[in-house]
Amino acid sequence: MNSSLPALILTFALLIFWQAAAMGVNAAYILPSPVQILQKLWELREPLFLAHLPATMSVVAIGLGISIVLGLGLAVLMDANDTARRALYPLIIASQTIPTTALAPLFVLWFGYSVWGKVLVTVLITFFPITITVFDGFQSVKTEMEELLFTFGASPVQIFWKLKVPAVLPYFFSAIKMAVPLSIIGAAIGEWLGAQSGLGYFSRRMMTQLDGAGVFAPILLLSVVAMIFVWLVTLLEKRMIRWRNDL
Repeated sequence: MNSSLPALILTFALLIFWQAAAMGVNAAYILPSPVQILQKLWELREPLFLAHLPATMSVVAIGLGISIVLGLGLAVLMDANDTARRALYPLIIASQTIPTTALAPLFVLWFGYSVWGKVLVTVLITFFPITITVFDGFQSVKTEMEELLFTFGASPVQIFWKLKVPAVLPYFFSAIKMAVPLSIIGAAIGEWLGAQSGLGYFSRRMMTQLDGAGVFAPILLLSVVAMIFVWLVTLLEKRMIRWRNDL
């Protein structure tokens, strides 16, 4: 509790400042207050929680799942094969220089308003931190330890599972904690630019109606969901990497 106290105090102070600034502006369509956003979230709870939140979470789940498989696969491949690393690494970096907001409308043309256009946006944003972070974890394994296990008769497969995987686990969880918020952002961007449901779509619809609180309400919901997911990943990390807690 004591470790969370500074964050709680800062959050409370920012909310007080936000509330005062919103009251000073007195234009909810420009800057709604936190109280107005919470009221709007309660008023719109049925469409947000029963329709749009499940739509966004389905995109997040599919996109994040694909990103984890793709990111881990690329990281393992680049670690195992130096030629693959030299060929793939520049392309992976280049993929992040493409403006996602420019590609999203193109995905809508390809896939229509189906889930796959939004999933592709999510994957494009999310797979990068998983690939690079896990690959860096593989590279952090000391060559001397690999050579020592090899002299003891360990096979490459045994070295991978007994040495590299445990060493990479902290990097993997760090990557997931980065990827979870990014996957939610990617899903929201895809919905904002072309969708018929989802929290991003709902926020854009509220903007066309000049409903400032309605714009912020789904954004607040997305933020809370992202924090809950990161907290759950952190709990799983502590259970799976017990030796880290002893350091």
